[in-house]
Amino acid sequence: MFKRLKEDIHSVFERDPAARNWFEVLTCYPGMQAIWIYRINHWLWKNNIKWLARFLGMLARWLTGVEIHPGATIGRRFFIDHATGVVIGETAVIGDDCTLYHGVTLGGTTWNPGKRHPTLEDDVVIGAGAKVLGPITIGKGARVGSNSVVVKDVPERATVIGIPGHVVRDGQGNNPQHRKRIEQLIGFEAYGDSSLAYDPVAQVISSMLKHSRAVDQQLKICREALEKANLQVETVPLPGIQAADFLDDYFNGESDTVDSAEAKANQNDKAEPESS
Repeated sequence: MFKRLKEDIHSVFERDPAARNWFEVLTCYPGMQAIWIYRINHWLWKNNIKWLARFLGMLARWLTGVEIHPGATIGRRFFIDHATGVVIGETAVIGDDCTLYHGVTLGGTTWNPGKRHPTLEDDVVIGAGAKVLGPITIGKGARVGSNSVVVKDVPERATVIGIPGHVVRDGQGNNPQHRKRIEQLIGFEAYGDSSLAYDPVAQVISSMLKHSRAVDQQLKICREALEKANLQVETVPLPGIQAADFLDDYFNGESDTVDSAEAKANQNDKAEPESS
């Protein structure tokens, strides 16, 4: 028991630079307190003292802000940073050396009995506010970005972000520093989105804009070649594709033109019954 307690405390010093000493961790870390109470509740649950296990679990939720069902299976050196709002369901399975941040839910997607909560293999990190739902498996060493919603299996050492969660990197690299840099670029942040976060929609729009600029440049080259050959080419004004362009058009009077057109249309609609 004391060996397990020592492991838990040591894991805090490894993952939280704010931790200063053992006494502070013992008395001021609700995530650790919730885990220790869970260990007792889990023993009670396995020994068929289920009501007491649930009752102590309710008290732990009130004291720590963490709800861990006593039926869940949790491995060694588990760490919940900041704790508040974490929910772990009855059939959830968590491996060794896993880390959950605040607001994480390991929930079910069905009312049917049986396995209905996620399985987290060893060394998984779930970012703040993420929801991992259903009897899915999060592979060893995987990372789930903050506020993601994951409803499908995640391969080992992959990084998942978004709603619904999607894998943005096949984690085959073995260099920890390289992996950390790539995760920052593609958007894994335990507390929130990075300013460099990978947004697939933004990437698609950016690719379309680059393609459009390339097409414009090609057409410009063709136009210049035709003019050099003394062929007249009709000039067609092209609308802007930047948000600022549309705002400039709006504030420079285009909206007034639209409003006046609508007013004329309304006047014509009113005039038709009178002419009839």
